[in-house]
Amino acid sequence: MNALQIAASGMSAQQMKVDVVSNNLANMSTTGYNARRADFADLMYQQVQKPGTISSESGTMLPTGVQLGMGVRPSSVSIILEQGALSQTGGDLDVAVQGKGYLEVTLPSGGIAYTRDGALKRTADGLIVTADGYQVNPGITIPSDAKSVAINPNGEVYAYFEGKLNPTLLGQFTLATFTNEKGLEATGSNLFLESPASGPSIEGAPGTDGFGLLRQGYLEESSVDAVHEITELIKAQRGYELNAKVITAVDEMMSTTTQVK
Repeated sequence: MNALQIAASGMSAQQMKVDVVSNNLANMSTTGYNARRADFADLMYQQVQKPGTISSESGTMLPTGVQLGMGVRPSSVSIILEQGALSQTGGDLDVAVQGKGYLEVTLPSGGIAYTRDGALKRTADGLIVTADGYQVNPGITIPSDAKSVAINPNGEVYAYFEGKLNPTLLGQFTLATFTNEKGLEATGSNLFLESPASGPSIEGAPGTDGFGLLRQGYLEESSVDAVHEITELIKAQRGYELNAKVITAVDEMMSTTTQVK
């Protein structure tokens, strides 16, 4: 009986959906996090009788045929690209990306990663880095005698010094976008890597050619909708229970069959 394997695939799919929902709920407070969604597709079909098969000598054809599905399989876990709410922090190195774009980060290996987590810090040498200490490109250093720092919506970083009326331009952050943002490879720590599916990065200044703006003193909150996720969790739980009942019913049917004398 194929029902055992079909129901087992259904239980596996619902278990995966619960994993995705639990990860979303766990990241409700993660800066710049976008919720994920599990997508599924049906498995191959057993063609008992194909539609259009000749069913009589007069040429009558079967209008639908008999096609038995073999279950379900995961097709993707995709990112739901939504702008998170901007939360005011007042931090001079907290920047939120309002609109499209990712900050570019240099990893210790020399590779490039991308993030929307704008909770930036600075090292003892004044270099602006992520919370994990990775340099934010193009590599801007704040002098030790700077009184304050200002970042305008176009990503330009200015330092104010004691005794000087006009600020000094230290550099300008750039943003990167991709043809297919959902194709980025998530690596953890709020970082993404370019992949063949995402296409190469397209870099530009904030506020130009469709790129988002930078908001100093703000952080982008997670886009997870707790009510929606709880609803999806309940649906996945009920789906798991129903597939488990199918397995129980099939087991009882097989037990009855073996007891026939």
